[in-house]
Amino acid sequence: MEQHAIIIAVVILALSFDFINGFHDTANAIATSISTKALKPKTAIILASVMNLLGALTFTGVAKTVGGKVANPANIEHGVYVVAAALVAAIAWNLFTWYYGIPSSSSHALIGSLAGAVIAAAGLSAVNLQGFLTIIEGLILSPCLLLP
Repeated sequence: MEQHAIIIAVVILALSFDFINGFHDTANAIATSISTKALKPKTAIILASVMNLLGALTFTGVAKTVGGKVANPANIEHGVYVVAAALVAAIAWNLFTWYYGIPSSSSHALIGSLAGAVIAAAGLSAVNLQGFLTIIEGLILSPCLLLP
Protein backbone atom coordinates (compact mmCIF):
# COMPACT_ATOMS: atom_id res chain seq x y z
CA MET A 1 0.00 0.00 0.00
CA GLU A 2 2.87 2.38 0.79
CA GLN A 3 4.19 2.04 -2.78
CA HIS A 4 0.79 3.06 -4.18
CA ALA A 5 0.69 6.11 -1.92
CA ILE A 6 4.12 7.36 -3.02
CA ILE A 7 3.25 6.83 -6.69
CA ILE A 8 0.03 8.81 -6.22
CA ALA A 9 2.06 11.51 -4.45
CA VAL A 10 4.55 11.64 -7.33
CA VAL A 11 1.72 11.96 -9.86
CA ILE A 12 0.23 14.82 -7.81
CA LEU A 13 3.67 16.45 -7.59
CA ALA A 14 4.17 16.09 -11.35
CA LEU A 15 0.77 17.65 -12.07
CA SER A 16 1.59 20.42 -9.57
CA PHE A 17 4.91 21.04 -11.31
CA ASP A 18 3.11 21.26 -14.64
CA PHE A 19 0.57 23.70 -13.21
CA ILE A 20 3.31 25.86 -11.69
CA ASN A 21 5.30 25.63 -14.92
CA GLY A 22 2.20 26.94 -16.66
CA PHE A 23 1.83 30.08 -14.60
CA HIS A 24 5.61 30.52 -14.32
CA ASP A 25 6.43 30.30 -18.05
CA THR A 26 3.17 30.66 -19.97
CA ALA A 27 3.09 34.46 -19.87
CA ASN A 28 6.02 34.48 -22.28
CA ALA A 29 4.24 32.12 -24.63
CA ILE A 30 0.93 33.99 -24.78
CA ALA A 31 2.08 37.62 -24.53
CA THR A 32 2.23 38.18 -28.29
CA SER A 33 -1.17 36.69 -29.05
CA ILE A 34 -2.77 38.80 -26.31
CA SER A 35 -0.94 42.06 -27.08
CA THR A 36 -1.81 41.81 -30.79
CA LYS A 37 -5.40 41.03 -29.81
CA ALA A 38 -5.30 37.77 -31.77
CA LEU A 39 -6.73 36.07 -28.68
CA LYS A 40 -8.58 37.35 -25.64
CA PRO A 41 -6.60 36.83 -22.41
CA LYS A 42 -9.01 34.23 -21.03
CA THR A 43 -8.92 32.24 -24.28
CA ALA A 44 -5.12 32.36 -24.47
CA ILE A 45 -4.75 31.24 -20.85
CA ILE A 46 -7.19 28.35 -21.24
CA LEU A 47 -5.59 27.27 -24.51
CA ALA A 48 -2.09 27.38 -23.01
CA SER A 49 -3.23 25.48 -19.90
CA VAL A 50 -4.91 22.71 -21.86
CA MET A 51 -1.99 22.34 -24.26
CA ASN A 52 0.57 22.26 -21.41
CA LEU A 53 -1.37 19.50 -19.68
CA LEU A 54 -1.93 17.51 -22.88
CA GLY A 55 1.73 17.83 -23.79
CA ALA A 56 2.85 16.58 -20.40
CA LEU A 57 0.44 13.64 -20.40
CA THR A 58 0.77 12.64 -24.06
CA PHE A 59 4.32 13.27 -25.19
CA THR A 60 6.70 11.60 -22.75
CA GLY A 61 9.68 11.16 -25.08
CA VAL A 62 11.58 14.17 -23.75
CA ALA A 63 10.96 13.12 -20.15
CA LYS A 64 12.21 9.60 -20.83
CA THR A 65 15.28 10.92 -22.64
CA VAL A 66 16.15 13.42 -19.91
CA GLY A 67 15.53 10.92 -17.11
CA GLY A 68 17.69 8.30 -18.78
CA LYS A 69 20.48 10.73 -19.62
CA VAL A 70 20.73 12.32 -16.17
CA ALA A 71 20.84 9.16 -14.10
CA ASN A 72 22.02 5.58 -14.29
CA PRO A 73 18.80 3.94 -13.05
CA ALA A 74 20.60 0.71 -12.14
CA ASN A 75 22.61 2.60 -9.50
CA ILE A 76 19.60 4.11 -7.75
CA GLU A 77 17.42 2.44 -5.15
CA HIS A 78 13.97 3.84 -4.46
CA GLY A 79 13.85 5.85 -7.68
CA VAL A 80 10.30 7.01 -7.02
CA TYR A 81 11.54 8.88 -3.92
CA VAL A 82 14.31 10.47 -5.99
CA VAL A 83 11.72 11.68 -8.51
CA ALA A 84 9.54 13.01 -5.67
CA ALA A 85 12.49 14.91 -4.18
CA ALA A 86 13.40 16.35 -7.59
CA LEU A 87 9.84 17.53 -8.17
CA VAL A 88 9.61 19.14 -4.71
CA ALA A 89 12.91 20.96 -5.31
CA ALA A 90 11.87 22.16 -8.79
CA ILE A 91 8.48 23.32 -7.50
CA ALA A 92 10.12 25.17 -4.60
CA TRP A 93 12.62 26.86 -6.94
CA ASN A 94 9.90 27.87 -9.41
CA LEU A 95 7.76 29.36 -6.65
CA PHE A 96 10.76 31.18 -5.17
CA THR A 97 11.80 32.70 -8.49
CA TRP A 98 8.20 33.58 -9.37
CA TYR A 99 7.58 35.28 -6.01
CA TYR A 100 10.72 37.39 -6.26
CA GLY A 101 10.38 38.05 -10.00
CA ILE A 102 13.64 36.30 -10.86
CA PRO A 103 13.80 35.04 -14.45
CA SER A 104 14.21 31.28 -14.43
CA SER A 105 13.50 28.28 -16.63
CA SER A 106 11.32 25.47 -15.30
CA SER A 107 13.20 23.02 -17.51
CA HIS A 108 16.53 24.06 -16.03
CA ALA A 109 15.03 23.77 -12.54
CA LEU A 110 13.74 20.26 -13.19
CA ILE A 111 16.96 18.97 -14.73
CA GLY A 112 19.09 20.51 -11.97
CA SER A 113 16.84 19.19 -9.23
CA LEU A 114 16.84 15.72 -10.76
CA ALA A 115 20.64 15.70 -10.86
CA GLY A 116 20.76 16.96 -7.27
CA ALA A 117 18.29 14.35 -6.04
CA VAL A 118 20.22 11.57 -7.79
CA ILE A 119 23.50 12.73 -6.24
CA ALA A 120 21.90 13.02 -2.79
CA ALA A 121 20.37 9.55 -3.04
CA ALA A 122 23.16 7.56 -4.64
CA GLY A 123 26.25 9.71 -5.03
CA LEU A 124 27.96 11.19 -8.05
CA SER A 125 28.51 7.76 -9.60
CA ALA A 126 24.75 7.47 -10.20
CA VAL A 127 24.83 10.44 -12.57
CA ASN A 128 25.31 9.60 -16.23
CA LEU A 129 27.92 12.33 -16.70
CA GLN A 130 28.14 12.06 -20.50
CA GLY A 131 24.37 12.26 -20.89
CA PHE A 132 24.05 15.05 -18.33
CA LEU A 133 26.71 17.12 -20.11
CA THR A 134 24.88 16.57 -23.41
CA ILE A 135 21.72 18.02 -21.85
CA ILE A 136 23.64 20.96 -20.36
CA GLU A 137 25.22 21.60 -23.75
CA GLY A 138 21.77 21.70 -25.33
CA LEU A 139 20.45 24.06 -22.67
CA ILE A 140 23.35 26.44 -23.28
CA LEU A 141 23.46 26.21 -27.07
CA SER A 142 19.75 26.32 -27.92
CA PRO A 143 19.23 30.00 -26.97
CA CYS A 144 22.45 30.94 -28.77
CA LEU A 145 21.29 29.25 -31.97
CA LEU A 146 18.06 31.23 -31.90
CA LEU A 147 19.72 34.64 -31.66
CA PRO A 148 19.17 36.85 -34.70
